[in-house]
Amino acid sequence: MPAATSLLPTAATVPSQAPAFSGWLDRRNGTLCADGVALSQIAVEVGTPFYCYSASVLRQRYTALAAAVSPVGVSVCFAVKANSNLNVLAEFARLGCGMDIVSGGEMERALAAGTPAERIIFSGVGKTRDEIRRALEVGLHQINIESVAELETVAEIAHAMGLRAPVALRVNPDVDAGTHAKITTARKDSKFGIAIGEIPALYARASAMPGLEVLGLAVHIGSQIQSLAPFQRAWSALADLVRELRDAGLTVARLDLGGGLGIGSETEPAPDLEAYARTIAETVGDLGCALNIEPGRWLAAPAGVLVTEVTYLKESSGADFAVIDAAMNDLMRPALYDAHHAAVPIHAPRPGSGPAWRLVGPVCESSDDFGSYPNLGPLEPGDLLVFGSAGAYGATMSSTYNSRPLVPEVMVDDGRFRLIRKRAEMDLFLELEKPSDWVAAANGVNVAE
Repeated sequence: MPAATSLLPTAATVPSQAPAFSGWLDRRNGTLCADGVALSQIAVEVGTPFYCYSASVLRQRYTALAAAVSPVGVSVCFAVKANSNLNVLAEFARLGCGMDIVSGGEMERALAAGTPAERIIFSGVGKTRDEIRRALEVGLHQINIESVAELETVAEIAHAMGLRAPVALRVNPDVDAGTHAKITTARKDSKFGIAIGEIPALYARASAMPGLEVLGLAVHIGSQIQSLAPFQRAWSALADLVRELRDAGLTVARLDLGGGLGIGSETEPAPDLEAYARTIAETVGDLGCALNIEPGRWLAAPAGVLVTEVTYLKESSGADFAVIDAAMNDLMRPALYDAHHAAVPIHAPRPGSGPAWRLVGPVCESSDDFGSYPNLGPLEPGDLLVFGSAGAYGATMSSTYNSRPLVPEVMVDDGRFRLIRKRAEMDLFLELEKPSDWVAAANGVNVAE
């Protein structure tokens, strides 16, 4: 076998870092391979664009994080919204990882992937009555309560079912995580959680409600957090709140510390895992509570890439555009969060510097722009490119905007690959949109009565 040149250190040797291209990607005879499989071979089999995930990196990331936090009594729940593919979830479930969900659909995915119900936590501000009933029927570990109205609804449903719902109150500690405004969740103007000053009275009230088993508190302050200081502020406030509740004679048995741990970049290291675990220990470690965290991007992003093909080259007003077949509907983060995903050619770059290419997609929106890439070298139509750190909030946020099909997902592991989501061609969507028979309006009748 030809010698393999690793692009960057492996996830195993640098578990707290998440460079754009971890060691599961290397060049063999000039061609980029994923866990020993040429990405160009996969492109021939499934077409472009497609997502590719490394099962070994998923396992390595979870194992490294669990090893860091388990000595301080912390369990790990994967944030399913980051990547909800059943095969990805199954990799984590087999390792004993729990799941953090925010919808009934994610609940069914977590269960179908083999996660026991008692390892699933239900978060989110808009749980429907049907979702709450289903969560209680299957026996989820915990429901995180985001508002007074939701608390009353859960209590009502559980009481009617003859059950006590296991709940935690999500605290909004008014902590700015210092990240993008659209992924900050714990400022006082956020839609998430209950203001920290309102918690003591509400906790006492909830503890007396017959349909509830009030177990503790939850907090989540945002995503892609590169500094440990916001975590320390939020968790210190949570610890003070626990002491206040206990002084009032209330029981606090669990703390859900949320996710948001950043993955870093080529120029900015991710937070150190040992320091992260130490911050947990120093803030809430002496409270005797069962602790859990809910990372998503940290676990999955470095394990995935998006492969795309150059369709056209275009020069316009001094800008050099490379039009690719991946678009904002396939990878939303650049358009939504101004995120930048590093990119490299799958085949060895051609000699010469080449221009600073702007990679843009075919969707009819100016925001379908992945940014400027000065180091790709000369490009030609038909070249394959790969975007790094795409294993989280990529496929799971994709859409069929402009009537573009959902792209395939592939998993690689030890020199093998398999398709884990087929390309959703238009025939499927056209079938879903076949009209049913007309139904006459119930004139003057309130159908809700």
